Amino acid sequence: MFSLAHLSDVHLGPLPEAAAWRNFKLKRIVGSLSWWFIRRKLHDPSVAALIAADIRQAAPNHIALTGDIVNLSAYAEFPRAAQWVRALAGPSQLTFVPGNHDCYVECPWANGLGHLAPWMTGDMRTGDTQSNSAIATPFPFVRLRKNIALIALSSARPQALHRAAGRLGLQQLQSLPPLLRDLRERGYARIVLIHHPPLPGLAVARKALDDAAQLRAILEQEGAELVLHGHNHRTMLHPLKTKFGTCNVLGVPSASLGSAEGHTPAAWNLYRIVRQDGRWLTDVTIRGYDPTSRTIKTASEFSLSS
Repeated sequence: MFSLAHLSDVHLGPLPEAAAWRNFKLKRIVGSLSWWFIRRKLHDPSVAALIAADIRQAAPNHIALTGDIVNLSAYAEFPRAAQWVRALAGPSQLTFVPGNHDCYVECPWANGLGHLAPWMTGDMRTGDTQSNSAIATPFPFVRLRKNIALIALSSARPQALHRAAGRLGLQQLQSLPPLLRDLRERGYARIVLIHHPPLPGLAVARKALDDAAQLRAILEQEGAELVLHGHNHRTMLHPLKTKFGTCNVLGVPSASLGSAEGHTPAAWNLYRIVRQDGRWLTDVTIRGYDPTSRTIKTASEFSLSS
C-alpha cells in the first residue's frame, strides 16, 4: 500500500510589504488590490498551518502539492514559499507542480520558481519536454516511488489581466502518451499531477485549461489511475472512462480557506493505493477544516477503482 497526501492552492499570506510595487507589473498591482480587499479575508495562513500539521501527523509516503503556493509571483514571495514547503516535506518526499498564481506574470526563474526547483525534479528521461525562462525544470517529469509513478505536468502560463487559464502546449501533449504507455506496461500506478482541472467543462472559460480536450483524449486512449488537480478551490471527483478502465480525476479545496460564506473550507486528501486482482484500488480520506472547533477532521471516506 502506498499513501499519498494531496493539497493545493495554499496562497501563502500575508503578502510581503510593497511586493507588487517592488516588482512592478500592472497585473501584480491589480492582484494586490484584490488581495487586500478580498483574498486576505479568505486565505488564512493559520489554517494552512493546521493543514500542514495534519499531513505531517498522517505521515504519508509522499505528498503532492498542485500549485498556487504564492499569489502575485512577486520575488519576495518565493523564498518564503520554499521555506513553507521545506517545513512540510523535503524534496524527495514532496512533488510540486506550479499553478497560474505561481506564473502570475513573467518572472525570471532565479527570482521565482527556481526556489522550488528541488521539488520539481524527475527520476527518468521523458523525451520531448517543455521549459522556458520562467520554468527551467523540464515538464513533464516523472518521479517513481515504489510501484507508483507521479507524472508532473505544468499548466502554468502568464495570462492577460483578467484571465487565470492554463495551457500544456504541444510538447507536453506529445510527451505524455508514450509516458503513460510505458509506465502502464511496466506495472506502475500512474498518477498525473496538474494545477488546472484537466477535463473540458470543469472550469469557466477564463479559468480553464485551454487544451483540456486534447488532454482528455490522451487519457481516454492511454489511461491513468488518478489525475490530481487544484485551482477551483473545492472538492471535485470526475470518473473518466478510458481504454484501460476508469481514470478518477480529483480536485481539492484551497489549503488555506477559512470560514468565509460561499467558500469550501480548507481540506486535503489522503489516498491509500493498492493493487488487487489486477486493478488499482484507492481508499480516499478527505480531511477538512472545521471552523467551529478550528481543527482538521475527517469529512468523508470512500473507495475508488481503476
